Amino acid sequence: MKKSLVALAALAVAGVASAQSSVTLFGVVDASISGYSNTARDNRATVFPNQFGVPVYLNQGSVKTSNRQLANSGYNSSRIGFRGTEDLGGGLAASFWLEAPITNDDGQQGISTFARRSTVSLSGGFGEVRLGRDYTPTFWNDTVFDPFGTNGVGTNLIFAAANSFGNFAPKVTPVPGVYNVPNVNGNNTTRASNTIGYFLPPNLGGFYGQVMYGFSEATKYSSAIQPTIADGAARAGRYIGGRFGYANGPLDVAIAYGSSTIGDQYYVGTTTKVNTLNLGASYDFGPAKLFGEVSKIRNKIDYEVTPLLGGRPNIDLTGYLLGVTVPVGAGLIRASWSHVKQDNNLPFDYFNTANNLDPKANKLALGYVHNLSKRTALYATIARISNKNGAGLTVGGPGFYNPAAPSAYNGVFTPKTSTGYDFGIRHAF
Repeated sequence: MKKSLVALAALAVAGVASAQSSVTLFGVVDASISGYSNTARDNRATVFPNQFGVPVYLNQGSVKTSNRQLANSGYNSSRIGFRGTEDLGGGLAASFWLEAPITNDDGQQGISTFARRSTVSLSGGFGEVRLGRDYTPTFWNDTVFDPFGTNGVGTNLIFAAANSFGNFAPKVTPVPGVYNVPNVNGNNTTRASNTIGYFLPPNLGGFYGQVMYGFSEATKYSSAIQPTIADGAARAGRYIGGRFGYANGPLDVAIAYGSSTIGDQYYVGTTTKVNTLNLGASYDFGPAKLFGEVSKIRNKIDYEVTPLLGGRPNIDLTGYLLGVTVPVGAGLIRASWSHVKQDNNLPFDYFNTANNLDPKANKLALGYVHNLSKRTALYATIARISNKNGAGLTVGGPGFYNPAAPSAYNGVFTPKTSTGYDFGIRHAF
C-alpha cells in the first residue's frame, strides 16, 4: 500500500513537472558599509545690541547629523523570488512571479510579503496581460536610464524627489510584525497594487510598450447620508499610466505617463492627483554609454466648484538627469548628475522675498563596480547633494537637524548639503 502511494505521488510530481515549463528560485543578496552626513545651516545674520533696542541674535552656524551602518541594496535591491511558466500550447503561456524584499543586514524582513512583485499573467502572440502588484510605467524610465539604477547613495534626484511627492493614505493594514516593508501602501511612484497591465509583444521591430490600471478598492457611497465615513475617499490610490519606447542596437528611448490619485474628498468636492510625464534615453557608443532623462511631475487639485480665490495652485517638480557608464576590463565606472526644481506657483510675497525662491537641488554621484564573476560584484559609490532655497533632499541616513518646538531654534536651520558613500558586495543567484 505504501509503495502504491509513493508511486502515485511520483506520477503526480512528474505530471506537474512535465506541464510546468520552468520554475525558478532567484534572488539578490547585497550588503554595504554605508555612511551618511547631512548638514543644516543657520542663514540668519548675527544682530548685536545697540541703543535702539534691536533684539539680539547670535548666528548658530551649522549642525551636521551623520551615521554609519551596515546597509543593504547599495548596488542591486536585495530580494528573493519565485517565477514559473507553463506552456499551454499554440503559443500561449501562463506565468507567475512572486518577489519579496529582504533586509539581509539585520534579517528582519524576508518572505513575509511579496511587496516587490506579485503577478500572474497570460501571454501569447497578442502580448501579455498581467495582474497584480508591479512596477509603474513611469518608474521604468527613472531606473532604466539611471546609471545607478535607483539604488544606494547614487540614486538620481528625480526618483528621490518624486518618491516623497505623492503619498496617500494606506489602503491595506500592514502585516503585523513585519519590519519596514517598503512601499506596500501609500505611494505609487515605484509600484502600484491591484493592477491590470498589458504589454506589447516583443516582435515589433524594437518597439515596446505597456499600459496599466490600478484599482483603488475603496468603498463608494451613493449618497451623503454618512459624510464622515472616510471622507468619501472613493478614488485615493487609483493609478493609470503607460509607457512606449524603441530599442534597437545601441539606442533605447522611451516616454511614459502616469496619474496617481492621492486624495479624494468627495463631500468637499476635491480630488488630488500626481501626474508624471518623463522621457528617457540611452545610447551605447562602445567605449561609453550615455544616459539622460527629463521629468515633469505635477501635484494638482481638481475642484468640483472652483473656490473664489482659485484654490491651491499646482505644485510642479521638474527634473533632469545626465549619466555615463564606462566599461574598464572586468569593471564599470558609473557617474551621474541630476537636478530637481520645485515650483509652488505662489503669488509674489513682498514682505518675505525668501518665499519667492523655488526649492532646488543638484546631485553628483560617482561609482565603480568590479565584477568577480557573472553573479558576484564588489562596488563603491560616493555622492553629494547641494540643496538651495529650502530643498531638503538627502542621500539617506538621518534627517537634517531641526529641533522640534518649543525649541527657540525650531525652523532656524536650513538644509544644505548631504554626502554619502557605499562600499559593498552583491551576489545574485
